[in-house]
Amino acid sequence: MNGKVCYLEMPATSIDASERFYAGVFGWNTRVRGDGSNGFDDATGGVSGTWTLERKPSADPAQGILVSIMVDDVDATLQRVSAGGGRVVASRTDLGPTGEAYATFLDPAGNLLSLYQEGR
Repeated sequence: MNGKVCYLEMPATSIDASERFYAGVFGWNTRVRGDGSNGFDDATGGVSGTWTLERKPSADPAQGILVSIMVDDVDATLQRVSAGGGRVVASRTDLGPTGEAYATFLDPAGNLLSLYQEGR
């Protein structure tokens, strides 16, 4: 497991809104941690994290790291992103004939993230 990404601190403007968004759109498990803060585990249980009000959200695609979330269907997920309070930045972009695709969106706090769909 050496080198595996395991933990994220995600900027938020509302912990509750971010928690509802990621649980509703991606099926992330949310929980109250031992210190009373809200935490999450991604749908695989392989990445954990927390939302923080102490960092500023970043929507600038030219700066910082871009986190990609693997999904089964980019188009269906973009619909859930919009319905859940996020905003589509770049709709589906196909990466060849195999069905591999990506898209970008802003979460409710304004963080820029990417969706990635594996080819079949």
